[in-house]
Amino acid sequence: MAKFYDFNVKIKLDLSLKCIFSIKKLMPLYRLLLCILIASFFVQKSEGQHTFLVKGSIQDFSTSASLSDVNIFVEELNRGTSTNKDGDFQLQLPSGTYTLLITYLGYEQYSEKIEVNQNLSLNFKLLASTESLDEVIIKQDFQQKTKRQLTMSVNKLDAQTIKKIPTVLGENDVIKSLKLLPGVTGAGEASGGLHVRGGAADQNLILLDHAMMFNESHLFGFFSIFNPDAVANIQLYKGGIPSNFGGRASSVLDISQKTGDLTTVKVNGGIGLVSSKLTVEGPIEKNKSSFLVSGRTSYAHLFLKLINNPNSAFFYDLNSKLNFIIDEKNTLSLSGYFGRDVFKINDSFKNIYGNALANIQWKHHFSTKLNSELSLIFSNYQFGLTIDFIGFNWDSGIKNFNLKYNLQHQLSENTSLAYGIQAIYYNFNPGYIEPSREDSGIERDQLTKKYAFENSAYLQVNQGLGDFTLGYGLRLNQFLRMGQDEINLYENNQPVIFNKEFQIYESAEIQETYSESKSKVSKSFINLEPRASISYSLNDKELIKANYQRINQYIHLLSNSNTPTPLDIWAPSGRYIRPQQGNQVSFGYANSLIKKAYGLETEVYYKTINNRIDYIDGAELIANKAIERVILNGESRAYGLEFLFRKNKGKFTGWLAYTLSRSEQRTPGRTPLENGINNGNWYNTAWDKTHDISLVGNYELSKKWSFNASFVYQTGRPATYPVSVYQYNSFEIPNYGSRNTNRLPSFHHLDISATLTPEKNNRRNWKSEWIFSIYNVYNRRNAASISFQNNKDTDFQNEAVRLSIFGIIPSVAYNFKF
Repeated sequence: MAKFYDFNVKIKLDLSLKCIFSIKKLMPLYRLLLCILIASFFVQKSEGQHTFLVKGSIQDFSTSASLSDVNIFVEELNRGTSTNKDGDFQLQLPSGTYTLLITYLGYEQYSEKIEVNQNLSLNFKLLASTESLDEVIIKQDFQQKTKRQLTMSVNKLDAQTIKKIPTVLGENDVIKSLKLLPGVTGAGEASGGLHVRGGAADQNLILLDHAMMFNESHLFGFFSIFNPDAVANIQLYKGGIPSNFGGRASSVLDISQKTGDLTTVKVNGGIGLVSSKLTVEGPIEKNKSSFLVSGRTSYAHLFLKLINNPNSAFFYDLNSKLNFIIDEKNTLSLSGYFGRDVFKINDSFKNIYGNALANIQWKHHFSTKLNSELSLIFSNYQFGLTIDFIGFNWDSGIKNFNLKYNLQHQLSENTSLAYGIQAIYYNFNPGYIEPSREDSGIERDQLTKKYAFENSAYLQVNQGLGDFTLGYGLRLNQFLRMGQDEINLYENNQPVIFNKEFQIYESAEIQETYSESKSKVSKSFINLEPRASISYSLNDKELIKANYQRINQYIHLLSNSNTPTPLDIWAPSGRYIRPQQGNQVSFGYANSLIKKAYGLETEVYYKTINNRIDYIDGAELIANKAIERVILNGESRAYGLEFLFRKNKGKFTGWLAYTLSRSEQRTPGRTPLENGINNGNWYNTAWDKTHDISLVGNYELSKKWSFNASFVYQTGRPATYPVSVYQYNSFEIPNYGSRNTNRLPSFHHLDISATLTPEKNNRRNWKSEWIFSIYNVYNRRNAASISFQNNKDTDFQNEAVRLSIFGIIPSVAYNFKF
C-alpha cells in the first residue's frame, strides 16, 4: 500500500511540474505554487480511506501555553510523533483501539485509551511534575497544523527555563538566555544584538508572531523587548533553516505569543527593583474566543527625581492577542506589540525609539490533510532624537507591510509538504531633520526615502524513510528596488574611488542626480535558494545529521559601532549595494543517555557570506545623503565547533555549552592597483570570540526553595589599538595598526539566584514567589571598551583606560499569579 501511494504521489507531482510551463499568463514567481496546489488536489482525491486522522494540541495546564516537542507515542503500533512549535500534532491511524502515551520533560507522564473509527480532534492539558496530577482535560479542539521537523541547528527555550536563569537587575531576558547556548553570543554587557555562528547582528531574522522586529533591545541593550510572560515558544534556527523562512543570511529567531486561556481568567505579574509587569488572560466567550494583554514598565527614573536629578531612562511595552474559533474549520487571531524607550538628559537631549506591529491571521482547515494560514502584518520601527543645544529634531525609521499565505499538506504519515507565497513592501526613512526652536541654524531637510518589494514562493518537503529523516526545499525570491526622488550617478558607476597617491579610498563626486517614480522598478534581483537536511538514526538514542542552506539578504544595517544602536540605518540593495548571499553547511551528532536523563549534541559548521558590507576608513553614516559613497562590498566567513551537554532529569538540571569558532571578513581591491580594506587581508570581525563557555545549573532543594546559577567565559572581543603617535602642529595623532588584531581582556562572570515559593493556601488561588539574585558575584570589571589618553599625573604619559558597565548587582523580585 505504501509503495502504491508513493508511486501515485510521484505521478501527480510530475504532473505539477509539467503544468509549470503550460500556465503562461501567470507571473513566473507564482507558477510553481499554483502547480503544487493542483497536484495537492489530485493527491488528496486519490487518498485511500483506510486510515483516520487523529490531531490535537497539548498545553500547560496552569498557563495554557502551547508545549512544543511533546512526545506522543502509540504503544500498540510502536510509533509516534511530537508537537510542533504551536503545540499541535497529527497521527494517521487505522481503525481500532489505541493507547496514547504522552511524555514531556518536567511534566507528568499521561496515557489515554482512544477509539479510532473516525477523524478525531483532541486537546490535552498537562500539569508540571512538581504538582499532583488532579486532572487532564480532553475536549474537542479544531486547531490544526503539523509537520515533521528536523531539529539540527535549532535551539528551543520556553518561558519557564528563561525565568530560572539569573539576570542583571532581576529582569528575565529572552535574548540573554539565548546567548547561553552554543553558537550564540553578543557584543558584551548592556549591548543589544545577537551574533549567531559568526554572523552580524543584521543577519538575524527576528519574528514576533510572524512580524519583523528591527531592534530587539530596551535601554540600548540592558533588556530585550520580549516579555517572557507573553511568550509561548522560542525557536532559534542557526542552520538548516527551512524554506518558509528567508531574507536574512545567518539565522531565524521565531517567537510566538501566548494564546489566552479559553476557559478561565488568569492574572500573573511581578514587581522588581527597576521594572514591573502584569499579564491578564481569559475567555471572551468560553471555549470560543480568548484575550491576552501583557505589559511591562521600568521606573528607575522615578528614583532620580527624588534626588532632583532631571535625567531619565525608562521603557514600556504592551503585548496583546485576541483569538476566535469561528467554527470547526476557521480560526482568526489578532496580535500586536507596542514598545517605547525614552532616554533624556536634562532638557538638552531626548531620544525616543521603539517597535510597533500588528498581525491578523486566519487559519483554515480544508480537510484532514490540508491546512492554511493567511497573515496580514504591519511592522514599524521609529527613532526620534532631539538635541536642544544644537537646535534640531531628528526622525528616522523603517516600516513594512507583509502578506503571507502558507499551506501545510500531510501527504502521508511520513511525508508532508509546506508551501506558500510572501510579499513584503518596505519604506525606508533614513532621516528627517527640522529646527527645534526659532533661533536654530538648522534647515529643514528630508533625506531621500527608499522603497522596495520583496516577493517569495517556497516549497518544503519533510519525509521519513525508515531510519532517515529528510528535509529539502526551494525558495524563489525577487527583490525590486523602486524609484526615489534622488538617484546619484558616478563616473564609471563607482561611488567609491581609490586614491593611488595616498593609497586610500575616498567618496566619488556625484556627476548627476535624477528622480524616478516610486512605482517604477530601478533595479531587480531574483535568486533561487536550495535547502536540504538529513538525519540518520543509528539506534533509538543516537543520531547523525547534516544540512545545507543558501539564503539571500536584500536589506542591510549600516552601523558605525560594534553593536546595534537605535541610530543605525537600514538600507536596501540596489544599484550600488549588492544583496548578501549566505551559504552554510553543518554536520552533527546527538545522543540521548541513560533513559534520556542526559543529552549530548555536537555540531561543526562552515559559513560564507558574499557581498558583505564594509566601510572605508573615516566613513560617516549619520545624515549621509549618499551612503553608497562610504561602503564597499566584501566577503566574510565563519566556522566552528559547538558542544552542548544537558542534564534533563532529577533535582539538579542544567547544561554546559562550549563553542570554538572563528569569524573573519575581508574586502580585497576591485582591481590589481587597489589594496582593499586592511590591505585586502582577512581580519577578525568585531564579534569574533575564539572560546565561549556557558554553564547553567538549577537545583530543586524542596517545594519551597530552588537555586539557580550561570557562569560565562568568553575570549575578549577584537579591537584595534594605536601602534604609534605622531605630532602635527602640537596635536598628537594616533596611528592605528591592522584592523582588529588586538583584543579586550577575557570576559567572564558568575550569577546566582534563589527562589522562595511560600506554601500555597488551599482556600485561595493566589500563588507567589520571591526571587533573590546576584549578578556578577565576584565583581568582575569586564571591559566594554579600551581607550587611550594622556595621564596628567605621570607627565602626560599615554595610558589605557578600561570602561566597565556592571560590577556586582544584587536584586530581588516578587512574582504572583491567581
